[in-house]
Amino acid sequence: MTPEQIVLVQSSFKKVVPIKETAGELFYNRLFTLDPALKPLFPEDIKPQIQKLMTTIATAVGALNKLETIVPVVQELGRRHVDYGVKDEDYNTVGAALLWTLEQGLGEDFTPETKEAWTVCYGLLAGTMMDAAKSAAAE
Repeated sequence: MTPEQIVLVQSSFKKVVPIKETAGELFYNRLFTLDPALKPLFPEDIKPQIQKLMTTIATAVGALNKLETIVPVVQELGRRHVDYGVKDEDYNTVGAALLWTLEQGLGEDFTPETKEAWTVCYGLLAGTMMDAAKSAAAE
């Protein structure tokens, strides 16, 4: 990620934080609309999951200037997702739901540059998770 993309992701996420519960609900509703088969992977009460999601995103976004500090955590997350039954193609669906949610939440602040920055950010993190998942599955 470029320094400019990091700034865009971090500054735009600050605008999501005040509406994080709503954003989380939008995200999961969109995710389950895009792929209803993913719903059984999550608890019936989605509210605690929303909190986990937003905390994870906040941690990752906050550490974009020092990625090496979160890579081990992201890798562990990817390994755990193997046990949850997450497949590579599910990461694409999650990415699409995330970008859609950001667009809904940020409105006109979700510029093409901001979308590109989030796309790169998500691709980097999801790629790290998928690589770790593949390594775990191979062991």
